[in-house]
Amino acid sequence: MFDLVIISCEHGGNRVPARYRSLFSPRLLESHRGYDPGALPIARRLSSGIDAELHVALTTRLLVDLNRSLHHQELFSPPVKALDAAERQRIIDRYYLSHRNGIEQSVRREITDHRSVLHLGVHTFTPVRHGERRRADVGLLYDTARPKEYHVARQWQDLLRKGHPRLIVRRNYPYRGAADGLTTHLRALFPPRAYLGLELEVNQRHARKPHSAAVAGVLETFEDLVTRAADRGQ
Repeated sequence: MFDLVIISCEHGGNRVPARYRSLFSPRLLESHRGYDPGALPIARRLSSGIDAELHVALTTRLLVDLNRSLHHQELFSPPVKALDAAERQRIIDRYYLSHRNGIEQSVRREITDHRSVLHLGVHTFTPVRHGERRRADVGLLYDTARPKEYHVARQWQDLLRKGHPRLIVRRNYPYRGAADGLTTHLRALFPPRAYLGLELEVNQRHARKPHSAAVAGVLETFEDLVTRAADRGQ
């Protein structure tokens, strides 16, 4: 179903370049609005477990959200929107395009060699949003119009449910896999036979604990998923 895996983490850190440090308060940077707590260590452990290529962004999403399209209204936070156009373009060139173009080039290189790529974007989500408690431990996002993505997400969900029955694992929750994002952008560039884009969402009440059952289950079952794909390809 896929030949190799590329992993990315768009909201891995909350670093602020010195030029923009005055724009954000420490409290805001430490919140889930500043980054995805727990996403970076999960992405690194997933990558090392299967020896996959890893693309990580450590600059705060408040400067520019790497998982939004250039036209999206939430690409920039309000303080950055107040900057002039030339400064915003500088941010796009330096931080946004360098990350997204790197992943795009990696995918293009691999599928040029007639291989199919599973690209996994690693994220975490806040347990409560707008006063509503999210009812999931793990979310697997994909495009319902792409059968190969559906089958991979469904197989991963089944592995998680079988090995860790107490976890609530939902597909296309707490967000829709076909909503605006990096995977959606890449789907427009590459055919479904060659590119599979999934996003992993782990509840932050688990993601902040590196040895939680949810994190352990994600790591264990993803290795199993990749091994099974490799076995089928032999």
